[in-house]
Amino acid sequence: MTIPLLGLGTFRLKDQVVIDSVSQALELGYRAIDTAQIYGNEADVGHAIAASGVARNELFLTSKIWTENLGADKLIPSLKESLHKLGTDYLDLTLIHWPSPKGAVPVAEFMGALLEAKRQGLTRQIGVSNFTIALLRQAIEVVGAEQIATNQIELHPYLQNRTLVDFMHEQGIAVTSYMTLGYGKVLHDPLIQQIAERHGATPAQVALAWAMQLGYAVIPSSTRRENLASNLKAAQLRLSEQDMAQIAGLDKGERLVDPESLAPAWD
Repeated sequence: MTIPLLGLGTFRLKDQVVIDSVSQALELGYRAIDTAQIYGNEADVGHAIAASGVARNELFLTSKIWTENLGADKLIPSLKESLHKLGTDYLDLTLIHWPSPKGAVPVAEFMGALLEAKRQGLTRQIGVSNFTIALLRQAIEVVGAEQIATNQIELHPYLQNRTLVDFMHEQGIAVTSYMTLGYGKVLHDPLIQQIAERHGATPAQVALAWAMQLGYAVIPSSTRRENLASNLKAAQLRLSEQDMAQIAGLDKGERLVDPESLAPAWD
């Protein structure tokens, strides 16, 4: 199973806002939905899915295990609770949201539990998020690189994370980019705007197309139907080699997500 290149993110969306976002996205043709235990919206996402009438086997659902649930005694029960909230018997992809703060729960413990969840049929694929090369090496030692479907990381034109991406490519681990629009900063970049103008596209479409053209999955979120529809069209935009080279030159290592209590020692 491969991870869809374009999905809907639901970070910071709650209650009726997330219900409306997911409902509209499904109407427009989105079939991959990304949520997480800590988002506090799994039940609302499940409600929107149930009301949509879209068959479960047409969807690709991802959720993420929060740090408080990484212990071997908590991971699978918490995943079952997520499944109940989402109204499904399985996830297509389950990720470790952040590595355990200060290594409180060993990588071997939570990766072993996550693999067991896959063996039990609770999730089709497993992976990680916000993992460095060092942490990926530890995870690979436990479950094997072939079991790690993706590492979901902050990645946008201003933070291209090439060292980590190169290692993931060597290991056959797919890249999922979150914050692909850089909290909207990228949309105001003069170069991105110039490329968008050349293609008759929006800056958001250019940033998303850039990531997808590199083979990265993207999960942009939006609460506006017109933006949801516009983002979906990014999959049809083809950037030139010159466009791609110019965007590559925007990298400045600008990390926007770096929570002190959670962040590992970044590569």
